[in-house]
Amino acid sequence: MTGYLVRRAGQMVLTLFLIFTFAFFLVQAQPGDYASFYALDPDMPPEVKDQLRASFGLDKPLWEQYLIHLKNTVTGNFGVSFGHFPRPVMDVLIERVPRTAVLFLTATVLSFYIGFFLGKAIAWRRGGVLEYTATISGATLFTVFTPAFALMMIWIFSFRLGWLPVGKFLDPLVWRHAEVTANHVFGQMLLTAFLLTVFAFLALWILRKTGRVGLTRWAGPLIAVAAVVALLLLSLSGIGGLALDILKHMILPIATLTLISFAGTMLLTRNSMLETVREDYVMAARAKGLPEKLVRDRHAARNALLPVVTSLVYSLIFAIDGSVIIEGVFSWPGTGLTLLQAVRTEDLPLVMGAMVFIGLFSLLAHLIVDVLYVYLDPRIRYQ
Repeated sequence: MTGYLVRRAGQMVLTLFLIFTFAFFLVQAQPGDYASFYALDPDMPPEVKDQLRASFGLDKPLWEQYLIHLKNTVTGNFGVSFGHFPRPVMDVLIERVPRTAVLFLTATVLSFYIGFFLGKAIAWRRGGVLEYTATISGATLFTVFTPAFALMMIWIFSFRLGWLPVGKFLDPLVWRHAEVTANHVFGQMLLTAFLLTVFAFLALWILRKTGRVGLTRWAGPLIAVAAVVALLLLSLSGIGGLALDILKHMILPIATLTLISFAGTMLLTRNSMLETVREDYVMAARAKGLPEKLVRDRHAARNALLPVVTSLVYSLIFAIDGSVIIEGVFSWPGTGLTLLQAVRTEDLPLVMGAMVFIGLFSLLAHLIVDVLYVYLDPRIRYQ
């Protein structure tokens, strides 16, 4: 395993270098540069335009710019963003990545749970109304045109019903007299959610080890209690109303992502379960007279998890790079929308920093999948 990890580390370095090179020259292939957006004023003298390009370092030859960005990447200094001047690229990414991560991780976990639950249910009880309803609705949502569906969600729940805000990260009217920044409130929300999640998992693990309760029986109540405690803690800290405003803006994009994503996990779980239920150990468990629920969950579903977990880890890649479509429609200020705006304006330092970060996360996700294969399937070994 150690030799395999060393080889994979070398492959990751080479792949990351290729991603960096391809992204750099692809952005540079666009006509013009970032200074062109400031040089469109006809009253600006030519020497001022040249000074503007020189201040951004765009007057240097292409190969020299490439070496500068490569050096910055290796040293971990991505430079200063042109579009967010004078903020460093790393500062912009640190601000935007958690917003996208929370949005897409929440939607991924929800879609995985719903898809896995429905997938194993329709595979175990075939031919019923549940199978046809779940399969048709899931396949329809999975193949729907995402921008149109997102706009339909906004039209129904924001314009027609008025239950949820149209988009963006917060409501300026709510925050006009706030004494704290949105980043501070969002950071407190993340910290509270992390601590309560750790507590919930530890409580479930202890209760399951003692054999007093089952995981599926107490998972829901513990999560509900953790959510209530989180809201109480945020309210007592004086930022409860501000945190609630951010949560309201998160509901619609998370619901949209969950609805268009759960079908993939559901169909994959169904197909994997259909192969597992034919195995001899499942038939033997049934022959012993074990309850159907026990046979389904502990024998069939557990052994059908390998391709499903693989798909889950791969889908987590989108939790960082985000969906440009979803973030664009809902005006969510995450990495996806930030990267799109940076490419449009040729904000080269921000583009390179975001691409390197996304590429590194993607490669790590693939490595995690390979390692999980060893623990989920004892037949797999890396020499």
